[in-house]
Amino acid sequence: MIAIIILSCNKINFSFGINKILDNVSFSIKNTDKTGIVGVNGAGKTTLFKILTSEYTPESGEIYIAKDLNIGYLEQNSGLDENNTLLEEVLTVYSHFIDMEARIKELEKCISTEKNEEVLNAYMKEYSRLSEDFSMLGGFEYNSRAKGVLKGLGFSEEDFDLKVGKLSGGQKTRLSLSKLLLKEPDLLLLDEPTNHLDISAVEWLENFLKEYKKSVMVISHDRFFIDKVADKILEIENRHVKLYNGNYSDYIKQKALDREIQQKHYEQQQKEIAKMEVFIEQQKRWNRERNIIAAESRQKAIDRMEKIEKPEKLPDKIKVKFKSNISSGKDVLFVENLSMEFPGKPLFKDLSFNVRKGEKIFILGANGTGKTTLLKILTGNLKQTSGNFRYGYNVEMSYYDQEQESLDPDNTVLDEVWDASPDILQTEIRNALAIFLFKGEDVFKRISDLSGGEKSRVALIKIMLSGSNLLLLDEPTNHLDINSREVLEESLSDFDGTLIVVSHDRYFINKLATRIIYIENESSILDFNGNYEDFLSYRNRINASNENSENTNKKISSGKLQHLASKEEKARKRRLEKLILNTEKRIFQVESRLDEINKKMQSEEVASDHVKLMELNKEHDELNKELEELYKTWEEASLEASNYSSP
Repeated sequence: MIAIIILSCNKINFSFGINKILDNVSFSIKNTDKTGIVGVNGAGKTTLFKILTSEYTPESGEIYIAKDLNIGYLEQNSGLDENNTLLEEVLTVYSHFIDMEARIKELEKCISTEKNEEVLNAYMKEYSRLSEDFSMLGGFEYNSRAKGVLKGLGFSEEDFDLKVGKLSGGQKTRLSLSKLLLKEPDLLLLDEPTNHLDISAVEWLENFLKEYKKSVMVISHDRFFIDKVADKILEIENRHVKLYNGNYSDYIKQKALDREIQQKHYEQQQKEIAKMEVFIEQQKRWNRERNIIAAESRQKAIDRMEKIEKPEKLPDKIKVKFKSNISSGKDVLFVENLSMEFPGKPLFKDLSFNVRKGEKIFILGANGTGKTTLLKILTGNLKQTSGNFRYGYNVEMSYYDQEQESLDPDNTVLDEVWDASPDILQTEIRNALAIFLFKGEDVFKRISDLSGGEKSRVALIKIMLSGSNLLLLDEPTNHLDINSREVLEESLSDFDGTLIVVSHDRYFINKLATRIIYIENESSILDFNGNYEDFLSYRNRINASNENSENTNKKISSGKLQHLASKEEKARKRRLEKLILNTEKRIFQVESRLDEINKKMQSEEVASDHVKLMELNKEHDELNKELEELYKTWEEASLEASNYSSP
């Protein structure tokens, strides 16, 4: 496909009252681009979409949209007929096929009964033309295509007969997304499309968008998703935009490099200007005619110089540090034959696992498999159907509820946090609130008036101040922008306690997980040591094995799956042990060489040889850098190896 520009913005400006949102924004999108849009909450991402769809009108600037360009934008639950079934509603996208089908059937009846040859010929011609068009346009596939998209986004065949009016808000959003994808617009605008999707549905959507033959612009805080889908990143920061080539990982590297280069160029130019200004002052003091001319000439050179701007200040980040007040025992939690079912709906059965101090366990599985229910049982908010659990010695637990039901809507932010930690001085509470970007009058906002992201930050403050050594977190990254997610990752990575987390954020899971408990269905539960990429690699191999076994009418049992996972774990542990051993050997070699260099540099022979001294000093610096990396590798590998269960 030939790449052509289908949309461009030139010097777009937009404000809400006195609050400037977009300033002098310019960029272009081609028909082959898959563009991820990133920025902190409130940066103007959704505002930009509403400008592109003409819902908002910019104060100034120009927007070019290619002639006849069909733009598709997901608007929440708009235009759904609540009396339709789910399948009937999604098939409204194909009303032209349904009309053609009805006319073809009507013509078949007419042809079978018509006696007049001239009229019959007319019917036959119309029937032939319609049948050919129906086939060429994909009429025979539309029904299966619609069902395929619905299944991909997490609906089962049993859901197809549900009335739209009976669907939850999340199901309606998925239905609207299904309809939009099936319309196949020339430019697809998606605002947080992974909300309300479980991991398998997100993976399906990734593959759909990667194969999509037209242009996509997607706003998302899901870094794993953008990494897979985007080939360009449009960053909105400090009211300005910048377009980067590559996916999210490429963008992070390029942005850091660009800032570093700009900072160096800025500093170099400032030094040059400072020297020129010293020269000008000196010439002015001498105050002769030629000195005045020289000073004026140099001043004109400064004025003509194209000034390099200092890199803009990055948006504020929350600063979080989770630290336990007391240390728990080595055994944190024992879960034995835990089962849970609601009337007519079993969730999980005979779930057993132990948790050891320092583990970072993530509970994964499709929506409806009981992940949140499991956390609520472990926190005492729900009673299990059967089985039991108990906590170990000195365990102090805090729970992050994704629904934020524990927050009192009538409280102010200050009161909500202080009520949870009454022994802490108000000054310390205010400092903690400031760290989480609640400053000045913000601390007196009512909880009921806060956004989803602000409520999340309040809940995180309460957990941070609790000093608990076991954190049970249910979707902690929901409502957080990418900056805040990265800070939370770093903080939880350094946490000296134990984590049990439910999350759909695969980037977050991959960064933190030392162990994954995957609930596939009520009777199939997999306990897996490793991060998300390890788990994904293992699962892909198992799926391939399942496909092969289905060809011979065999199915891999749950016990066999666990055996294979255990085998995989042992192989990874051996690789880690080998890495640790090789790293230790190299550390010994580097440290020995550094000792040699130190001795040589102190010898009289080398001390008088300037060239040799420079060479040894350079090698010394390089080896020290390598040693730092080796220590880091050894620490990470040792920590990961320690998380594997003992044989």
